[in-house]
Amino acid sequence: MGLREAGFQPFGAIDAKQPRQPLQKSVEIFVGKGFCDLEVASISQTLALANDILARDAFSWRFVSDAPGLVSGATGLMVRAEPAIDDHGFSDLMIVVGGRSAGKATWLRRVRAMQRKALPAVLLSDAATAYINSVKQPAGKVTTHWRDIPTLAETGYHPNLTARFSENSDGVITAAGAGATSELVIGLIAPILDSAQVAELGNRLLLHTIRKSDCEQPKDLSDNEGLFDLHVTQAIRLMEDTIADPMSMADLTAEVGLSTRHLERVFRKVFDDTPAKFYKRLRTKRARTMIEETLMPIVEVAVATGFGSCDTLSKAVKDEYGLTPSKMRSRKKISLLSYHSDTNSDPSGPAG
Repeated sequence: MGLREAGFQPFGAIDAKQPRQPLQKSVEIFVGKGFCDLEVASISQTLALANDILARDAFSWRFVSDAPGLVSGATGLMVRAEPAIDDHGFSDLMIVVGGRSAGKATWLRRVRAMQRKALPAVLLSDAATAYINSVKQPAGKVTTHWRDIPTLAETGYHPNLTARFSENSDGVITAAGAGATSELVIGLIAPILDSAQVAELGNRLLLHTIRKSDCEQPKDLSDNEGLFDLHVTQAIRLMEDTIADPMSMADLTAEVGLSTRHLERVFRKVFDDTPAKFYKRLRTKRARTMIEETLMPIVEVAVATGFGSCDTLSKAVKDEYGLTPSKMRSRKKISLLSYHSDTNSDPSGPAG
């Protein structure tokens, strides 16, 4: 199992010479309003299936929150969460789920307390992004969902940021989350399973393969090679790699090795659109992310997405989404660095 090989050992590995200890390992799942339902379901379902395979309650889990009681997820799933009390009631493993409220990082003090106790903490997707924004010089490599990686690269200096599925930095595991959550959980609990049980767990979850933690995320449309014609995949990859400095259609088709008319015919068949319009939509989508999720000046967003001027960007965004960049930004409160600190913690980095 890849995460075991990569050094993720939140739970003790089994010893073939000793009888297996029937100790129950506890997992704390931190949720906030608007949490990612997929991540929560993936965690609990994977742990439940592991208990079923082991024929005992090897893992227990509970939900905690800074807003305890019934907490609703992004698509309607509801969980009953206990209060997260500072320096109290820690589990063997803490997992912070992504979602709308994860960026507020109300869980950051608790993560630091877990570090001080040498207990692992896992941050998924939005939570990982908030952590990367708060920790200027992490002890090791960090990652998050690929969707946030271009924005992080544009808004700050993150030399230790990768696009892998998960990374471990001084006991804090940052991860892509989303659909890769089940695989991560399998990796975390793998040390107390044998190989056959790991394989059975993957089979129960209908996972054709269990990807290693150091695998690169499928970041772009072009990574889904099985969905498109080879020439379409190559064209999309070129578009995604040149968003800040768009290629002309003549240069792009020459690089792909097709005539402009042939490439247009292929794109219309697959996307019901021309390559030029598809290219522009990719850039507009990237611009929307930067407008809504960062405080970058609009002119810098325009340059970073190849539009060159605020007027050109504004027209493209309004044509695609019905709002100008200024109205799009004003409708959403941006709180990238809304962290709570106290006199015993340093908000600029992890606790020692």
